[in-house]
Amino acid sequence: MKTKSFLQMQAYDSIKNSILNGELEPGQLYSETKLSAEIGISRTPMREALQCLSQDGYISIIPSKGFMIRQLNEKDMKDSIEIRCAIEGFCTTVIASQIHTEAGKRLLADLERTLNEMDEALKTDNSLKTFIYYDHQFHLLLVNYMHNDEFNQIFQRLLYLIQLTSQDALSAEGRIKGTVDEHLAYFEALKAGDGQKAYDIIIHHLMMPLSVHKSASSSSTPSSKI
Repeated sequence: MKTKSFLQMQAYDSIKNSILNGELEPGQLYSETKLSAEIGISRTPMREALQCLSQDGYISIIPSKGFMIRQLNEKDMKDSIEIRCAIEGFCTTVIASQIHTEAGKRLLADLERTLNEMDEALKTDNSLKTFIYYDHQFHLLLVNYMHNDEFNQIFQRLLYLIQLTSQDALSAEGRIKGTVDEHLAYFEALKAGDGQKAYDIIIHHLMMPLSVHKSASSSSTPSSKI
């Protein structure tokens, strides 16, 4: 595997952060040349960075024109959720079996602190972006617990699709409260060492955006008259 150069990594991180922060928006065509000039990086490392961003699912390259930010579709959502179910479901089973160890107790403390930060953010900030940040931190704690480099790498590649999925689902009425309630129920099941209950909750929680998306799509589609 070819090692990324410093300039390539700089361009990659700059564009990735701009996408995640909402500075670059879906639906617009962006110029490789113009972006190279703005960041102050030559076109070769910029082109290599864009290829990596395309492979990692952040952008779609339009030959001879530029690139566009990737937009969420139902298959992307379904694929990324199924991957998360496989990984987080496995993590949950392992964590529940180790919850009374020192590492398990530290994780519980970290999860509880994140839940409190999420609750505090809702009271003081009331920002969907802030809520999604803490939601991601909660789930990353589960994945990071395993110290599995492959898991971490997969999640980094899925980060943008996870963000888009979260924005789509949490914009539905009642889903923020539902998410908080599901996190709390999951936390209590883990705390009790009930691996099966925690597993069932996390799978249901992760699959929920698909139901929300389908419900929103069907309600927005006009019914045909017979």
